[in-house]
Amino acid sequence: MPYRPRHWPKASYDPRYDPIVDAGPGHNRDHAPTYWIGTAGPAPEDDGPVSADMDVDVVVVGSGYTGLSTAIHLAKEHGIKATVLEANTVAWGCSTRNGGQAQISSGRLKRSQWIERWGVDVAKKMHVEVSEAFELFNDLIYSDDIDCDPQTGGHYYIAHREKVMPKLQAESDLLNNTFGYGSKVIGREELHERHVKDQEAAGAMWEPDGTSIHAAKLAFSYVRLARKLGATIHTASPVLGWKVVNGVHHLTTPGGTVRARAVALATAGYTPPGLNDRTKHRLMPILSNSIVTRPLTDEEMVECGFQTKSPLTDTRTLRHYYRFLPDNRVQIGSRSAITGSDAENPKHLDLLKKGLYRKFPALTDIDLDYSWWGWVDVSHDMMPRIFQPDKDSTIYYAMGYGGNGVMYSAQAGKRLAQLVAGKGQELDLPIFTSPLPSHGILTPFRRMGQRIMYHWYHLQDEIL
Repeated sequence: MPYRPRHWPKASYDPRYDPIVDAGPGHNRDHAPTYWIGTAGPAPEDDGPVSADMDVDVVVVGSGYTGLSTAIHLAKEHGIKATVLEANTVAWGCSTRNGGQAQISSGRLKRSQWIERWGVDVAKKMHVEVSEAFELFNDLIYSDDIDCDPQTGGHYYIAHREKVMPKLQAESDLLNNTFGYGSKVIGREELHERHVKDQEAAGAMWEPDGTSIHAAKLAFSYVRLARKLGATIHTASPVLGWKVVNGVHHLTTPGGTVRARAVALATAGYTPPGLNDRTKHRLMPILSNSIVTRPLTDEEMVECGFQTKSPLTDTRTLRHYYRFLPDNRVQIGSRSAITGSDAENPKHLDLLKKGLYRKFPALTDIDLDYSWWGWVDVSHDMMPRIFQPDKDSTIYYAMGYGGNGVMYSAQAGKRLAQLVAGKGQELDLPIFTSPLPSHGILTPFRRMGQRIMYHWYHLQDEIL
């Protein structure tokens, strides 16, 4: 057998990667230059690339929050030691590119939209699911094994226009009266006096469950915990081929073939189109870009009025998500380019900076220390799935969070582990019992439709 190094030389980060166009996310690419990677400290030890053929029990493809949570819960709750395959460096995708916001939600739909789609009874069960998920997330991040700088205080939906306030009040009333959840609506004056001086804000709806975390520290802690529990994590090991022989999955990597009785897919917005037919064209990858300022001066902090380090999200369809970081910087993100080839176009950065300036005029033209972008896994119906697409095949997946995966991915990994272990019979919510919907005949026209919808969303958000 030819010699293969334990760690292949890292390739540079490729900012133009596009999951719809490219065959895969690459091979041992370095992390994106995010604030999280820049301030997390050294990446944890992993098990290096696959270097020989091997037989294992369960393969998890993807080493982000979901894949790592799956490995953790397979070990903790089912005694199964997973083998995690990662194409690049650990948590290369969404898990080190997000805004570090944990909210009591999953997918893009609000509680009122759950009721419209599924009825009150199912919506209430879905609320119980995400409430349990937040409890699980808290149990993890406050355990001795996790170090991710959590900052609690709830979550603020910031009304970016006065016309949005009645809708926020109606959603708050629904949360309180139908779901027994203690949200409240805050007027502009109180918001500015006690919480944050967002100059666009007409007010806000506050939810008691919301936590800000350090995205890369969370991912790196998950890596350490998974390995402590017996999982192995093989970086620089993209899945280049996949066939099933007598019920056994043969996954080809650059260093050898991994044979497994079950495969759990946790690749989210970085899912290669040719990875597996069950996930092909099931997601719409959406680019989101993010910036972090230099540390604010005392005068700037007074002008911006940050009295909370909790997650903040405005009510635009193409929403801004933002927060005040522990080192007195401001992070803000929003949707970006349509294609990977256009990701570096400076107009997208300019639009995001203008969003920051509207909210906090004192920060106009402030120096930026970090700027990056990444792909969000939006499903066709705006809700995630944790699912076994074929009962006769031991393939499972969890993805489609639509930008709300920081918190729910922990629970999704737990649920995915249940399915892999054959113990998910009680999971009867639609997100567990139906596949990710296909875009069908619209698949070739997804991005054309995206361009049209972005213009429509802008009209709705800013003009109509």
